[in-house]
Amino acid sequence: MSHPLRALLRNRVRAVVGRDGGPPLEYLVPAGDPGLFGPQSQVWRVHADFRLARTAQFIAATSYGGTAMAEAAIARVRAIHRRVVGQAPDGRSYRADDARLLYWVHLTESWSFLHAHLRFVEPTMPPAARDRYIAEMATIVARLGCEAPSLPAARIASSVAQAEADMLAYRGELDFSARPRSVVALLHSHAAGCLPQRLVVQTAMANLPDWVWPLLQHEPPPALQRRALNAAVGLLAQPLRWALADGIAAHARRRVSHP
Repeated sequence: MSHPLRALLRNRVRAVVGRDGGPPLEYLVPAGDPGLFGPQSQVWRVHADFRLARTAQFIAATSYGGTAMAEAAIARVRAIHRRVVGQAPDGRSYRADDARLLYWVHLTESWSFLHAHLRFVEPTMPPAARDRYIAEMATIVARLGCEAPSLPAARIASSVAQAEADMLAYRGELDFSARPRSVVALLHSHAAGCLPQRLVVQTAMANLPDWVWPLLQHEPPPALQRRALNAAVGLLAQPLRWALADGIAAHARRRVSHP
């Protein structure tokens, strides 16, 4: 592949995932700073394969950024959360910095990142490394203001088993009413005009945990369909990984290796 075509593909992929197409030079400084986790962490291992636009900006900053960048991203999100308050359709009040809401988002996000990594990158990741990833991610939700004593188990999950048990404990509070239905419809409509995006959305839905499907009032997809979708996304991921090979994770490693 010619150099101009390589550059075009790389810039196009970076634009899709929320960057301006340029190299992430801010991750090269300050030299020697490992950030909140460092290159030996499971967070660096798992998040090297993410592509999530705006959400990825926070994940990237807290995972791979220097300490100051990570702390600034956390402070910015905490400030936004303090301003998000309202009332649910059933009359209940809510606020974005509520510990139980923060924890639910943390659990589903961490579980999803880990299981996507296991599904598409490293199915043989050792159980101890999986638990360590969950324990490392717990530091982020704690920094966002989630206080362990206010949670039902009085602790933030530090293993896969604890995280899955805590997710299941929320089932009685979940529903698939008009608002979540509209979010799912929005995801599908946003991806409708782009085959790769449509494939990613369909695959993400197909890989939801089994206990979710009764809540959605829908049968899970057949195993053969799920395998076909996973295989297709696996093929799609190869050029994307190539295009992002010199991205944030690589820059962060250069930063840490040059004190």
